[in-house]
Amino acid sequence: MGASESGLSGMTVNERLFTVGLLDQWDSAIGARDRQAAIDLLARVELADQADQIVDTVLRNPAKYGFPS
Repeated sequence: MGASESGLSGMTVNERLFTVGLLDQWDSAIGARDRQAAIDLLARVELADQADQIVDTVLRNPAKYGFPS
């Protein structure tokens, strides 16, 4: 099932993670700088194709996205 069929299409990363109940796990993965866990979570919200880029961007400057530096 694609993002449009699941209702995730058009949502931000945080909206997708919140909708499926993974936002706390995402926050924990980023806080722990666990790149692979964060990538796996994004795959679960149908962002597998962009996961590497998204996670690397957030980890490069976590404070910009509301995480501790």
